[in-house]
Amino acid sequence: MASEISSHQDVDPRFTIIIGAGPAGLAVGACLKQAGIPCLILEQTDKVGSAWHRHYDRLHLHTDKAHSALPFVPFPKDYPRYPSRLQMINYLEAYARQWQLEPRFGQQVSAVRPVDGGWAVETQDAHYQARQLVIATGYTREPCLPTWPGQNSFRGAVLHSSQYRNGEPFKQQRVLVVGFGNSGGEIALDLWEHGAQPSLAVRSPVNVIPRELFGMPILAISILQSKLPPRLADALNAPILRAVMGDLTQYGLRPLPWGPLTQIQRSARIPLIDVGTIQLIKRGQITVRPGIEKFTEDEVIFTDGQSSQFQAVILATGYRPRVNTFLAGVKGVYDEEGTPLSSGDESSIPGLYFCGYSVASTGMLREINLEARRISAAIARKSAGV
Repeated sequence: MASEISSHQDVDPRFTIIIGAGPAGLAVGACLKQAGIPCLILEQTDKVGSAWHRHYDRLHLHTDKAHSALPFVPFPKDYPRYPSRLQMINYLEAYARQWQLEPRFGQQVSAVRPVDGGWAVETQDAHYQARQLVIATGYTREPCLPTWPGQNSFRGAVLHSSQYRNGEPFKQQRVLVVGFGNSGGEIALDLWEHGAQPSLAVRSPVNVIPRELFGMPILAISILQSKLPPRLADALNAPILRAVMGDLTQYGLRPLPWGPLTQIQRSARIPLIDVGTIQLIKRGQITVRPGIEKFTEDEVIFTDGQSSQFQAVILATGYRPRVNTFLAGVKGVYDEEGTPLSSGDESSIPGLYFCGYSVASTGMLREINLEARRISAAIARKSAGV
């Protein structure tokens, strides 16, 4: 089944192609294997979990290991509650070995199209065909790179967070981190730990939550409250969060008019899960600035009219899934930015599934676990009806 398949050959009606060998692709592969369904995983790089190899060194899971494991395989007992980037890589590699998942590496998918009641997948050097297709290429497929007037004249370094490894090259430099998501917050913290002088450009109102509350992972609390309407859960949590986090407006952080769970529901954006950044802001060791208006050769001018000199700017401005780059001829399954409209269930087109695109208060890895099981069960039911 791992060989090339031309469109005129018979294809096992149970056969499934999975695009992507990150956590979602591996999870679906393991679930299908458990169900006895043949599948092939295509991966554009030369390793599983490639995004985790590219992330910055300091990264740890913001969700606890008890709620972040893939199907059937818990994290090792000697791992800390919040595994590191390297531990996550080791876990994914061990997971693939345990389930004897052997992705076909170096396969850059260029086009996907429905054909003969199934799906044709084209890479740079091969063609594949299957009845079922699971897309699991992840949220971090394409960096989001905003630009500002004068940026090309700026003499300092401007790089996306995907290019950032650690703060060592920026020691004793004034560095502006643009964005207040979890990457931006942790990169600012990492810069300070390496002796840099970080600032955070925060354009919009924000929500901030602790990683733990009363010794309990915040994710566990979100799971307990997941059956409640987001607004009700936010109302119940608001007094506790105010007591724990304090009034952040005096430090330049404007609050959103709605709480963290409503934020996730409305905009599919996770609030900052604080791992130490807020303490440094309160101590004046990380400075909060408003949004950027423009660049000059040496300075960044902000929307409040003030300016500061920086030696480097790091864009923690997120990513886009961009599945439309290879699903260009398949309409109605993604939005204008290439983000899938569904995740974890069969899409509006029969035989097409997406896994790993749910932004939920209950944690992306936990959702991947649940989605992979649902997708496998749906494909198994179809196979049984063949």
